[in-house]
Amino acid sequence: MATTAEANAITAAELQRRVVRYAELVPCYNAFIDTRTPGSEAKENFTIIGPGVSENPAQYVHIAEPHGFNIGGARQPPHCVNSQHSHDSAEVFVVMTGKWRFDLGEDGTDAQVELAPGDVVSLPVRTFRGFTNIGSEPGFLFAVLGDDDPGRVTWAPTVFAMARDYGLVLLENGRLVDTASGERLGPDMAPMPPTSAATADAMRRVTPREAEGFVVRAHTAPGAAVLIGDNAPINWPHGFAVSRLVLAGGDRHVLAASDAAQVLLVQAGAAGCRCAGHDLLLGAGDTFTVPRGRDAAIETSDRAVVFLVTGKTPAVPGA
Repeated sequence: MATTAEANAITAAELQRRVVRYAELVPCYNAFIDTRTPGSEAKENFTIIGPGVSENPAQYVHIAEPHGFNIGGARQPPHCVNSQHSHDSAEVFVVMTGKWRFDLGEDGTDAQVELAPGDVVSLPVRTFRGFTNIGSEPGFLFAVLGDDDPGRVTWAPTVFAMARDYGLVLLENGRLVDTASGERLGPDMAPMPPTSAATADAMRRVTPREAEGFVVRAHTAPGAAVLIGDNAPINWPHGFAVSRLVLAGGDRHVLAASDAAQVLLVQAGAAGCRCAGHDLLLGAGDTFTVPRGRDAAIETSDRAVVFLVTGKTPAVPGA
């Protein structure tokens, strides 16, 4: 009979399946209604952990295990735009590479903030936002969305009109139909009505000064620091916390075992990770979800920047 330790053992292969390598990310080029609009057609969308908010049922999900939050990604060439939209759950972006501008408001003119690698921005719910790669090289953003089901995207009214011109129709159930590629609208397929002026007017408006409070810059938190969470620079409710570890060569950081989901996002450099008796090497852009109830020791031979996303600890039944 197997011992408890043997029954709870994790094989090296099982641990590797909890790693999503940046080089192996599977993109979707038509995840959203705006992906044919000139200026937006070259963006790549990724769902790394959880289903995300993609409107394309063909979107590839790398790790489906519920975490209480979703991890996604966006990769865009220079000048590529993600159109104005809002969410009903918290949305946090971690800049891995590139220079980005986030535009807030229905037409993107209420406020703007620019971000560089290592910067973090948290965008409030029910607030129109869009973002553009304003650098000279392709850029990548990690995205964290609250809840296992983060809901649907609410698009600014003009996005519907632009999409219709290029053959994309969004249905009431959140599914995207591509009429330009031969898909047809059946009698039971009800198109989603464009966002009404009343709905758009009810969205939160922010000032440039408020928008700066949504950002934590890379240079402001050396070492290990909580960026989003209780007593952190950004402390409103998200359903998850975000921390940043800045490790110099030879540094070691032990992540204590937890019943909450814990996900490592490597923003820069490379880090060795010892977990469940096995060794992993994580490079820039890699994602690793730590098995619940296991600790993880992170070591580096050179400088590395690693972000940690931590979910809520599950409630104890009857407690």
